[in-house]
Amino acid sequence: MKLTYLSHSAFLLSDGKHTVAIDPFLEGNPHAALKPEQVKADYVVVTHAHPDHFGDALAIARANHATIISCFEIATFCQKQGVDAHPLHIGGGCDFAFGRVKLTIAHHGSSYPVDGENLQSMGIAAGVLVTIGGKTVYHAGDTGLFMDMKLIGERHAVDVALLPIGDNFTMGLDDAVKAAEFVRPALAIPMHYDTFDIIKADPDSFVNKVKALGIQARKLAFGQEIDV
Repeated sequence: MKLTYLSHSAFLLSDGKHTVAIDPFLEGNPHAALKPEQVKADYVVVTHAHPDHFGDALAIARANHATIISCFEIATFCQKQGVDAHPLHIGGGCDFAFGRVKLTIAHHGSSYPVDGENLQSMGIAAGVLVTIGGKTVYHAGDTGLFMDMKLIGERHAVDVALLPIGDNFTMGLDDAVKAAEFVRPALAIPMHYDTFDIIKADPDSFVNKVKALGIQARKLAFGQEIDV
């Protein structure tokens, strides 16, 4: 499985036949490695509706005839915009052509400026477990630290954990290190930092602290692709 970090919380996962985009916030993102029109994806997973995560999901879905996978409220909204969408909710999972998607708890909000200004509630935020190419990736979404992350690690053999470290809106660096300790992935990767001044963080410090726990960790450059 190939994993590409597009910046912020945006990733591409590919098994060579199918590609899944997660939280594709590209337009208006100063660090985005690709333009929305450059993304080729069969599925788009959205953890919650905030614009820096929902981002270019609709544009990518329309351009690729892709299916959006998200919570019921977001999926329903997407269907009303004329794109294919599959609804899930917390604790629920479903098999797809590439593998499986399961939604997990995330402690955060989920709203979207449907008319360009006024926020509308879009259900609740989620984390996501994506299994593709025989590998399982835990994308924590935007969340604070919570004890049930231990259950995620106990119930699932997580190959890669994608964890926010930017503080202010999500876990800060030390809480993200504790999250890695709870989940015990084969590899931990920091995300959701440096896009805006308010979420500046040191990914190298995260990597070093996680490694001190005996867990592999690495910082990815924006646009970097790795084999998992």
